[in-house]
Amino acid sequence: MPAVRRVFMVDSAFPAVSLPRVPRWQSLLRSFALAKDPLPILDSSLERFGDTVQLFIGGVQPSILTRDPGLIQHILQKNHRNYAKSKFTQGFSRYIGHGLLTNEGADWLRQRRLIQPGFHRQRVAGLTTLMQEIIAETLAPLQAQAAASGGVTTVAAHELMTELTFRIIARSVFSTNFAAAELDHVARLITEIQAFYVRTIRQPYLNPWFRLRGQFRYHDQLTTELRTLLAGYIARRRAANEAPAAPAPPDDLLQMLLDVRYEDTGLPMTDEQVLDEALILLIAGHETSANALTWLLLLLGQHPTEAEAIRAETAAVVAGRRTGQEQAAFAFEELPRLSRALYAVQEAMRLYPPAWMVDRVALADDNYQGLRIPKGTLFSLYIYGLHHAPRHWQQPAEFRPLRFAPGQPALAPGAYLPFGGGPRLCIGMQFALTEMQLVTLELLRYFAVELPAGQPAIPTQPLITLRPKGDFPVRLKLR
Repeated sequence: MPAVRRVFMVDSAFPAVSLPRVPRWQSLLRSFALAKDPLPILDSSLERFGDTVQLFIGGVQPSILTRDPGLIQHILQKNHRNYAKSKFTQGFSRYIGHGLLTNEGADWLRQRRLIQPGFHRQRVAGLTTLMQEIIAETLAPLQAQAAASGGVTTVAAHELMTELTFRIIARSVFSTNFAAAELDHVARLITEIQAFYVRTIRQPYLNPWFRLRGQFRYHDQLTTELRTLLAGYIARRRAANEAPAAPAPPDDLLQMLLDVRYEDTGLPMTDEQVLDEALILLIAGHETSANALTWLLLLLGQHPTEAEAIRAETAAVVAGRRTGQEQAAFAFEELPRLSRALYAVQEAMRLYPPAWMVDRVALADDNYQGLRIPKGTLFSLYIYGLHHAPRHWQQPAEFRPLRFAPGQPALAPGAYLPFGGGPRLCIGMQFALTEMQLVTLELLRYFAVELPAGQPAIPTQPLITLRPKGDFPVRLKLR
């Protein structure tokens, strides 16, 4: 077994705290395996060395990997002003612009305060009807296919959930459905850009080769395609708003971005700012939900008793409705009484957190319980590892939605962070939870979810978000 160096970080006000370090040469040797499938590599490092360890990303960039909820909470919340997103996240702005996801400092805070009202509970409640319409539009052909095929149809899980969540966010932002070909094209652009950018981080020594082969230029062109497509939607909306005797504009998130005004100047966002924020909403608004729902489909297929528990609760709520309303879509006000579906969503996001890793860099010297943190220290906050840590979760590998029900043992502070934490908590959290709860309820209302016999384990593909590697079939059986 190779020797492990221990790095001592000393502060006179606290006892000395030392961190184990994975040697640079070992990090370099494992960089190819890390790029291909990072979760087992990171898990094994923490199992061997403890909850916090120093290592070298790609054998080059020193970083502190941690699943310690106290340290994560310190960085994301308690002393968040001292920690910025690293060059890795900021570098993604090359492809997605300077919206809320990649912005920093005073500019980020200004944008957050401007956009936050657009995601208040009341607006999400207003979008519930739209979500239900799109869910019904998406499920209706599947019901017809199943009815024509002996009561069963087989679908590709990730493809279905990507299409559904993209329709929801596209209509919520732009009040329009993207054509199927456009949807596929946008999904391919996002996946290809993400995969390339993640590889430049995990294997930085290949960047000169990527430049020589024109890979950076090629992916810049893909980004231009994506931004041009969205800019066309925004330009058409501006033109419609400014047309003589124009009708009232749609009450969607794009119109919110166009209408809001900065308190200090009274001015609207520039066209570039609107495009950046709309692109972030579109990417983050469907990518994370699509991945979480895909994993949830897999889990419900593996655990039919959990699906039946959701149906039983649904039946009880429907039985309490007025005569003639039994088949109506679920209203926003009914969702608190349909908590089993929400617990299942929450548990799927624990097992497969879409934002599986968060990075931060220290802007000034800091100290956490005796651990001296020099300015410039890069942290890799390992949310996937946090969500699977046996110290904080009983049977962490098991799908147990009721762990989120009232009366269960309290979670350790900071042990569950599917939407991040602190001031940069995901702005669309309520939107996403409502959307995923509704999708789960309506899908299970009409179908039983089954996995084909002999279905192999589904590998993960941790890009910017945690998605399945490839796709997998699920059988939807009419009830």
